[in-house]
Amino acid sequence: MNKEQKDKKEKIDLICFLVASIIFYIVSIINFIDKNTSTGVVFLCLGLASLCLSSTHRNNDKNNKKS
Repeated sequence: MNKEQKDKKEKIDLICFLVASIIFYIVSIINFIDKNTSTGVVFLCLGLASLCLSSTHRNNDKNNKKS
């Protein structure tokens, strides 16, 4: 796998993490509106975890490009 393909794959991974995070947040909001707070909190935590994974993935990509 060459560098260009690897960069494209890493960008797609980052976008997938961000989309998953947004979807978890939307489901969380829907659950809070429906008064299903326990499930809403779970999906809120999942969205937060997905967002943290995407930022960690992005930071690792930046560090790998520097070296």
